[in-house]
Amino acid sequence: MRIIVTGGAGFIGSAVCRAIVHGTRHRAVNIDKLTYAATPQSTAGLAGSPRYRFCRLDIGDRAGLQAVLADEEPDAIIHLAAESHVDRSIEGPAAFIETNIVGTYTLLEAARRYWSGLPDTRRERFRVLHVSTDEVYGSLGPDDGTFTEASPYDPSSPYSASKASADHLAMAWQRTYGLPVIVSNCSNNYGPFQFPEKLVPVTIVNALDGMDLPIYGRGDNVRDWLHVEDHARALLALLARGRPGERYTVGGRAERRNIDVVRAVCGLLDRLAPRSGGGSYLEQIAFVADRAGHDFRYAIDPGRIEDEIGWRALEDFSSGLERTVRWYLDNEAWWRPLRQAGAAGRGKAAAPVGRAAGAAGVVAQGDVA
Repeated sequence: MRIIVTGGAGFIGSAVCRAIVHGTRHRAVNIDKLTYAATPQSTAGLAGSPRYRFCRLDIGDRAGLQAVLADEEPDAIIHLAAESHVDRSIEGPAAFIETNIVGTYTLLEAARRYWSGLPDTRRERFRVLHVSTDEVYGSLGPDDGTFTEASPYDPSSPYSASKASADHLAMAWQRTYGLPVIVSNCSNNYGPFQFPEKLVPVTIVNALDGMDLPIYGRGDNVRDWLHVEDHARALLALLARGRPGERYTVGGRAERRNIDVVRAVCGLLDRLAPRSGGGSYLEQIAFVADRAGHDFRYAIDPGRIEDEIGWRALEDFSSGLERTVRWYLDNEAWWRPLRQAGAAGRGKAAAPVGRAAGAAGVVAQGDVA
């Protein structure tokens, strides 16, 4: 198969590209605009492969999309390109509307035009997998069970509202035009190559830099954690065996409070990279004012993808978190330039312990990609 991956230089997209090239016989075509959160180094190891191509392109560029589709003649599209940081969506929602909603519309239209011109046998095989988030479902209480494919949409932030809009567009293009679309909604991802502004990586790099480890409220908000490599496997399984017109929720069955995730990271760092001055990284935890519209709990029931598709999350959260911490310890050359660029972009150096949250700003503890 020839698979286009939009947002393939992002955290989840790069994991999908690596999974395609290293784990299958398929060809990956990475389309990415290269915004601030894109890291081309995440796919640097694929550059020499004849089964990988990178195209710097905005998904809002319909003519550009149509040219790539005509040139590559793909069998599938995995749509991951999105603005994904909740805090940034609160501060400046316009980019989220433009990319997540208008960009998705533009991609769907380009895909529909391409798909409608395929021979019948190829039209039957073609798929568009639209990748979304559990945040579209809003917030769960402590005793509210889990999100499923039947959960009603109730987004709280500009980010989740833009993703919910994109989900509805994708399903409408399937129902109205017959475009073979599958929608997936995943829980919080973690793992290697994650841009250092999300909870796990920002905790690691802030700790190593001797900075505050900021936690919203009292850290009681709950997230369901999914290793990014398990997620990449899930998406390829859905592409192969998912049914057009259906939704699938993808989770790792690993609910944790934010404070417990941070404490676990600190415990691993205490063991693997002790502080030079002694003491525990726990001493760097700093509770900050809660953000507006902060959902209390997310939890996914992945029963449908497990039973119907045969996918299971393979990575236990404890072992996956240790793998992730070790990766950041071993790959400072990857994250350090991103850290420095972030500080330079705000016109100041990274703050030491006792000052504000640091080079990536206050960590967003709910967004996915």
